Amino acid sequence: MSINKNSTSFENVDKLIKHLNLLYDQEIHRIQDAFEAFKQGKKLKKRVRGFYPYVEITVEETKHSSHKRSYGFLRDSGTYRMTVTRPNLYKDYYKEQFGLLLKNHKMPITVGLSDEPIPVHFAYPTGIKVDDSFDSDRYQELGNFFDLPDLKYIDDQVVNGRGHYMDSTDMPLSFFSAPRVDFSLHRLQHYTATNPEHFQNFVLYTNYQFYIDEFVALAKALMQKTDDPELLEISQQYTHFVEPGNNITFNQNLSGKVDEGEIVKRLPQMPAYHLCTKDHMGITMVNMGVGPSNAKTITDHVAVLRSCAWIMLGHCAGLRSSQNLGDYVLAHGYVREDHVLDDDLPLTVPLPPLAEIQIALQQAVSEVTQKPDWEVKKVMRTGTVVTVDNRNWETNPNNILIEAFNQSRAIALDMESATIAGNGFRYRVPYGTLLCVSDKPLHGELKLAGMANEFYKYQVDQHLKIGVRTMEILRNLGKHKLHSRKLRGFLEPPLQ
Repeated sequence: MSINKNSTSFENVDKLIKHLNLLYDQEIHRIQDAFEAFKQGKKLKKRVRGFYPYVEITVEETKHSSHKRSYGFLRDSGTYRMTVTRPNLYKDYYKEQFGLLLKNHKMPITVGLSDEPIPVHFAYPTGIKVDDSFDSDRYQELGNFFDLPDLKYIDDQVVNGRGHYMDSTDMPLSFFSAPRVDFSLHRLQHYTATNPEHFQNFVLYTNYQFYIDEFVALAKALMQKTDDPELLEISQQYTHFVEPGNNITFNQNLSGKVDEGEIVKRLPQMPAYHLCTKDHMGITMVNMGVGPSNAKTITDHVAVLRSCAWIMLGHCAGLRSSQNLGDYVLAHGYVREDHVLDDDLPLTVPLPPLAEIQIALQQAVSEVTQKPDWEVKKVMRTGTVVTVDNRNWETNPNNILIEAFNQSRAIALDMESATIAGNGFRYRVPYGTLLCVSDKPLHGELKLAGMANEFYKYQVDQHLKIGVRTMEILRNLGKHKLHSRKLRGFLEPPLQ
């Protein structure tokens, strides 16, 4: 990336962010104005372009002192640079991240325009809207007058720890380029039917709509007016609840705002629901569907929002005869038979359990089940989870898989957990897994329809409450304590 010579340096983070917004807005408005004319059939005289702003900091020497956080400081001397999109969406994140750099290094941060073009599609944060008059011929002409998405700007080589930057004096300031962020923000809207600004910093993933139904019921109960002091204390933590279609239910204990939007008639592929706080420290829950491909897809895109933590809640096959249906499994290791991350995260890379997440999950299980720590083991086992990419693994004609499960000392099997954890490790997002045993196929215990219905009524409700309580514990712990050094390499961009 080369840069425009017209740049401005800042020592005040608020002024820096204000200038970023000014530059970004002027660039996308130029594109939008031209496209609206083009859409109406007007002939443009020349190509219309806008460029992403960049942020840069240069330090000639660094002090290798102890830092409380795992981010927010430069490990080595040199120039660090990133391109920026949607600065208003990221204003709180940038205020913290750039503020730490200014504080820790006492050097100004430079802002200007890069040479990375903004594709016309990404100049519209909620997507380009055209009618039937915008025919295929007009669409074919689009590239003659506007920049289109270019895959050379959209990759994960920094996230994956690859690329020439390791030996360069020009180093990445963040994990993602602006086009990569825009790509994911647009995909999130498509898959979840909610705008990115509604996503919260604590994310629960599930593959069952049962869990979503319980989450919706819990969230809407918190939005209703109440005189119960205990419920009111919990309710007042959250300002509103968002469902697919950007349908907003406001907390009647905080304001008399009228609800906005309408429930979508058809759910999107991966519907997302957001129990929001004013500082985005609430809880998002996503039904990603079944399988490791879906798990990778959604986490690839949520990662650009720089979540504080994400956790998998779902069902699993119990592999031990001593387990009972309804028991919980707290993963402390994974066997990655999902294979969707093999090219990005080699199988030789371990996925360590993160103490803060594990402790919070166990504490939440204890609180919700009302069992003291020494009795939690009666309903929860800690161990290795196998994640496979074949839902019908039971039909395998030989015992190779079963032997592998036994060799790994696995206690449970599913189709998503290792993928969620793997991408958490890869994207430096704290991760965890709490599953619920719903069948034991190795021991002849399969789910029967009637039994499953009774099981779901009670166990899903309890499991969901454990997930929500875990996120509350992590939120109270504090953001900077969550981002463990276990997730950081020795060649890392300084931003979280």
